[in-house]
Formats: sequence, C-alpha cells, structure tokens
Amino acid sequence: MGDDLMTGAAATADYRPALRAGVLLSDPLLHGPRTVHLVHHPGSDRSFEIGVREHFLLARMDGHRTLEELGTAYAREYGRRLGDAHWRQLLALLGTKGLLAGAPQSPGPPVAERPANRLLRGSLPLVADADATATRLHRAVRPLLTARWIVPLLVLIAAMEITLALHAGALLDGAVTVLRHPVLLAAVFALLWLSTAGHELAHGITARHYGGTVGEIGLRWRLPMVIMYCTVDNYRYLATRWRRIHVAAAGAVMNALFLLPFFVWWLLAPDGATADALAGLLFLGSLHAFTMLIPLPPLDGYTIVCQAVGATGLAGSSRTYLTAVLRRDRTALAGHPPRARRVYAAYAATALASVAAALAVLALLAHAVITR
Repeated sequence: MGDDLMTGAAATADYRPALRAGVLLSDPLLHGPRTVHLVHHPGSDRSFEIGVREHFLLARMDGHRTLEELGTAYAREYGRRLGDAHWRQLLALLGTKGLLAGAPQSPGPPVAERPANRLLRGSLPLVADADATATRLHRAVRPLLTARWIVPLLVLIAAMEITLALHAGALLDGAVTVLRHPVLLAAVFALLWLSTAGHELAHGITARHYGGTVGEIGLRWRLPMVIMYCTVDNYRYLATRWRRIHVAAAGAVMNALFLLPFFVWWLLAPDGATADALAGLLFLGSLHAFTMLIPLPPLDGYTIVCQAVGATGLAGSSRTYLTAVLRRDRTALAGHPPRARRVYAAYAATALASVAAALAVLALLAHAVITR
C-alpha cells in the first residue's frame, strides 16, 4: 500500500518527497568508468549505488521542495525535464527500499546462517552496546585527539621509525633471536595481539570523535588466529574525506604508539638479552604497522587510498582497467575518463611497489633466520 501511495504521489506536482531520517548519501566516488554515490539504509549496514543524476534529486528531497521544484532544478542542471514515468519509477524504488519518509520499512536482509562448526570460524560481540562503550572511551581520551597532542605524537613516531631504520641490522638480529626462542616469540606475539586490540579500538574511538556510530566490538576467530574487531556503521558517510582518512589511519598510528615505550626502553637498555628481545619486538611491531598500510583490501592502507582518490571498489576497477590495457580493448578503454585512467594506473603501481617492499622485508627476515 505504501508503494501505491508513493507511485500515485509522483503524478502530483506539489508532492514534497523527503528521505527517511537516517538515510546517508556519500560523496561522489569513482567505480569503474562511472561516478557513483552510495546510499546507506538507516539502521543497517546495507548500501547501494546510484548515479550522479539520481543523487542530485535525492540530496534535495528534504520535504520542503515539491516535485515541480525538483523537476525545474533538474532541468536547469541537465537540460531536460523528467517525465511522470521517471518520477513514478524513482519514488517507487525509494519507497520499496524503505528510504522515503512515510513509506513502510523494507524487510531486512535474510539472516545469514552461522557456520556449522563455530569452533573453527566465528565471532563473538564483547559488549551489549558498542557505541556507548566507544563513547565512554572517547570521552576518556578526547584531549589526545586534538592537534595539540596528535602532531607531537606523530613527530615522535616519525623520529622512532627513522631511528629504527638507521639501526635495521640490530633490529633484524633481534627479530631472529625472538623467532628462534619460543618463549620470547610467545611474549612478543601476546604484546602484538594487544597492539591489534588497540588498533581496532582506535578506529572506533576516532570514528566516534567525528560523529560515527560503532556497531560492534568483539572477537573474531579463524583458528588458529583470534583477533579483536570493531565495526563502524557509517564510516563511509562521515562529513569530510579527511575525517574518513583519519579514522582509517588511526589503527596503524595506534600500533606505532604502542611501540613508543618499548622504543625508549630499548634505547636505554644495555647490550644483552633484553635489548635483543626489545629489538625483535620493535622490528616485528613496525613491520606489522606498515603491513596495515599496504593498499590492498581489506587492509587499512586500501581504505586510506580509496578515500584519498575518492573511489569505491578500487582494486577491482583497477584490475579491469589494466586488463583492458593489456588486451588493447579500445572499446573498454574509451569509456574511462582521464581521471579514472590516472587513478587506476597509479593505484596499481603503488600496490605493486608496496607488496614488493613487504615481500622483500619478509624474504630478508627469512634468510636471516635460516643463515644466522
């Protein structure tokens, strides 16, 4: 019945459509050769893509503008006026998806069946209200999220990593020592696990700082690995691109901050077993932090790059574009605007260079373990 009302209203020039409270629209994003926007359904993690012209209309559906006014604005922008059939189709679609105020809520997605063997693969929320927990944590550390603290901390992190790079040989020796001693390896692994937990909470707290909503905080396991996770429901719809980049980068920054006390300890420790163990922790911890910044999905580096260039599905789009280049498919290439070509080529080069660098470090570490 709600859809019928929306469809009938399309023919009424003074109908004033409004999106349901909580519907979110993303910035323009590259996806393949097209520019799209994401629409977020309130109260869920569902989203879907719309084109630039559809976004033009949805962004103006505030309950104040009539269809006549929307049509006039659209004609002024795109040089043509929408007919009744287009309005009926658009409003019926929005009504069916439960995105229009006054339309019935659309049914949620089917509940996914849990894996039969949850001992090997599963997840477990740790708090009943993740957003309230993130809010309390944010309240406790909010002063640290201001430029007065962030800038000095980033300078300290940069100084630490430069110093560690200048002592790469000693750190590599320490990593070999750790990897060859099970007790040390277990201790370092436990510390890095805590670093990962802080990494996930940093995403949630930073998102909360910028108005994001934390959906879940919990444990996820793919045995033998057990990791903490924190999901942000409306991350892609935060007010500015830089805020979204800050949220994505917060995890790696937290990994590096976690290492700062051990870095100071290492600087002050005399040569010996303690210094070697600390060197190994710093090497493996820094490697872990930088690995998170590799621009491949689902790593944070990929999210950062997607937000920096304004794209969604960047890896798949780049792969499709490069395939067309290698096959000299002029038809496929002709559909890509110059900006898309530059973005996809640059992303592919950056991703390949990052993976090559990571593999080189791992190969060096493996060689050192075998030969030393």
